[in-house]
Amino acid sequence: MKYAIICYDKPNHLDLRLKTRDAHVAYLKASEILSQAGPFLNENDEMYGSLLIVDVDNVAKAQEFAANDPYAIAGLFEKVDIRAWNKVI
Repeated sequence: MKYAIICYDKPNHLDLRLKTRDAHVAYLKASEILSQAGPFLNENDEMYGSLLIVDVDNVAKAQEFAANDPYAIAGLFEKVDIRAWNKVI
């Protein structure tokens, strides 16, 4: 099943995002469960959150993946929503 992991950065934490970006991208590239990923951008084209789509057996595995993201470990996120997602197109 696919899950959308929707991550919201803490306000004014772009520096932390940029400082931990290389580790985050390496974590994503090493994953065998990641389908799609990318940042949300504000009106100034600055990153302020993330959308990850993972294909796992259950929500617990999606939660584990999200918790081990270097961004999460660094304390970047204010909130993380994980929702079952169905690709139609």
